[in-house]
Amino acid sequence: MPELPEVEITARLIGAAVAGAEIESALAPGINALKTFDPPLTALAGHRIERIGRRGKLFVIELDGDLAIEIHLMSAGRLQLFDTRASLRDRTSRFLLRLADGRELRLREFGTRQRAWVKVLRSAEVDDEETIAALGPEAWPDPPPFSELLDQPRPLYALLRDQHVIAGIGRSWVDEILHGAMISPFKRGSDLDGDEADRLREETVRVLGDTIAHYESTLSLPIPDKLPMPLTVHRRNGEPCPRCGDQLEAVFYEDYVMCYCPTCQTEGKLMKDRRLSRLLK
Repeated sequence: MPELPEVEITARLIGAAVAGAEIESALAPGINALKTFDPPLTALAGHRIERIGRRGKLFVIELDGDLAIEIHLMSAGRLQLFDTRASLRDRTSRFLLRLADGRELRLREFGTRQRAWVKVLRSAEVDDEETIAALGPEAWPDPPPFSELLDQPRPLYALLRDQHVIAGIGRSWVDEILHGAMISPFKRGSDLDGDEADRLREETVRVLGDTIAHYESTLSLPIPDKLPMPLTVHRRNGEPCPRCGDQLEAVFYEDYVMCYCPTCQTEGKLMKDRRLSRLLK
């Protein structure tokens, strides 16, 4: 799932490559991907791309004049730049922004759920658009103090992934952040002491910043379908913990997995398989 670091590096690389490019036309082969009708897609023709920005896990493509494009990759989308035009038979293509120089900015989605979406907005509407307006503060580079931000009686694993609480973190990086901070994913935010809250904030900034720096040093255009995520804990269950060497464990849910180190994070306690727990209710 593309999260803050993946969206940030994509916005940086593609944004630098298309700044000033003129839009020739826009198409939405995945008709369900387009979530607005006014302004219409045809209104994009002739506008130039000023920059590609990021809000949490969202892209905002700013155009000259009064238009903008908001894109949400959801769990399986990718925003990529190609030198040639896509065939309309390409079932991964959800939204095509064709540039006057022959290149194409393409929203592609892998898998069967088809949840990625696009909105064409007037620039003045961007901050008030419902998804963006509902976002919490950015997780990187300078989030507010976690002692206040996470002061809720909910598990940290859920809080840190809640885009209304803090924007940008998903399943992959929450495992890495909590492991780095040596805090249980099931500890409640309201139970954090001051030192733990500070440590968790520092680790969030460090993990996300280091990941972006890793991508800066290893990636270039074209953006690959699968990014080389430098994960050390997420989906590494059964492998040695990179800190203490004990075995990493996992809690399996219906459609995702959470990984942790019992020695570093849960005082040796093994967490229950949530799939089995549901069956026993």
